[in-house]
Amino acid sequence: MLLMVLPTEFLSQPYPLDEETIREFRRTGHAVVRGLCPPEHIGAWREALVEAAMRHNRETRPLEERDVYGKAFLQIMNLWVHEEAVKPFVLSRRFAEVAAKLMGVDAIRLYHDQALFKEPGGGPTPWHQDQFYWPLDTPNTITLWMALVDASPEMGTMEFADGSQEDGFVEIGEQISEFSEAFFEGYVRGRRFPVTKGRHLRAGDATFHYGWTLHRAPGNPTSVTREAMTIIYYADGARVTEPRNSFQENDRNAWLGGLPPGSRADGPLNPVLFP
Repeated sequence: MLLMVLPTEFLSQPYPLDEETIREFRRTGHAVVRGLCPPEHIGAWREALVEAAMRHNRETRPLEERDVYGKAFLQIMNLWVHEEAVKPFVLSRRFAEVAAKLMGVDAIRLYHDQALFKEPGGGPTPWHQDQFYWPLDTPNTITLWMALVDASPEMGTMEFADGSQEDGFVEIGEQISEFSEAFFEGYVRGRRFPVTKGRHLRAGDATFHYGWTLHRAPGNPTSVTREAMTIIYYADGARVTEPRNSFQENDRNAWLGGLPPGSRADGPLNPVLFP
């Protein structure tokens, strides 16, 4: 049980997002937002989020026994449902407002959150599209990825294929695998997308990217875990699509309350967070 008193007032306060960042996001499909969680608050929230994530982590195999996906990161989903203490962070109006402004939408809903911890010695995260997994009929989906510790490119901060969001869904049989890495490496070269390399991020800095933006991350050869917290949002008014793969069918049931294709994506786990 988390007993610490966590700072929450800033979570409802607007972030001073500038127009250049918005333009860059819409052009390249990604952007960095510095100090989204202020330096004076990130330490307390890191402690709470890491404690909550590790309490619900079910991965016990050593790295060498895992597949490519398992070596890439520890992944712990929907902490806000299981941990009351971290709920204000995931449901933050401040974070959701930035996501809405970047995409230029009036209202935004939560899809789900996930902690992503790349352990020391952890493997690379292959090229992939997040929205490959999401049965939603809108291109206005976005992932917030916040560093909980100071993170260098050597620890596995993300690389992006600039402009790749414009291609939408790229049909391949599987994602986050050796196959997706090889397939999309050729795809990125063939489409001549510039690649933005990983950035140096301070704890509390965040990147945002569209659900269709191709991205990947190198492995983590350092002795420090690359701790990150992600929150996924989509534009209010989106509808559930007929699943295009088994992953989308799983997501339809897990995160969208089993809503039937064609219905509004407004399940009990998808509250409007902004406005």
